[in-house]
Amino acid sequence: MKNKKLDHIKSTGFKTPKNYFESFDEKLFSKLNIETQLNSIKDTGFKIPNDYFESLDDTILELTLKDEKSKVIQLFSKRHLVYISGIAAAVLLLFNLSIFDSTPTFDDLETETVENYLIDENITSYEIAALLSDNQIEEDITVDLNLDGDYIEEYLLNNADIELLMIE
Repeated sequence: MKNKKLDHIKSTGFKTPKNYFESFDEKLFSKLNIETQLNSIKDTGFKIPNDYFESLDDTILELTLKDEKSKVIQLFSKRHLVYISGIAAAVLLLFNLSIFDSTPTFDDLETETVENYLIDENITSYEIAALLSDNQIEEDITVDLNLDGDYIEEYLLNNADIELLMIE
């Protein structure tokens, strides 16, 4: 939103006192004169006792060697140690329980996993057949298909190339 009154303002609004820049040099030099006067002061106003630095080492050594009992705060108190050991025992017990121990079963195996294992290990069908007896093969592989002649005929009509079958 544009304010129409702002378009007619010709001055910036900043003003300086009269003769400011003419008298600026004089004011600056007078301040510099005051600061040089402050630098000429030699006494700081701070005083130390006589022979303070010569006897400082002995004084500090005396204070440290005093046989006063000071309060000692132990890093590991018994209370904290009991809490920490309790938590550690609980975590160890949790990991040692058989909650996380699940043994795989044949129902959990996926067909693709078994196929990939057989392919990767280069196991031939003869080696697999050697592990099975004849009775197991007949029981597991035998499939009872009760196919009606009508279903077979319908399948052949819909899915087979009749000309190809006639040539063969």
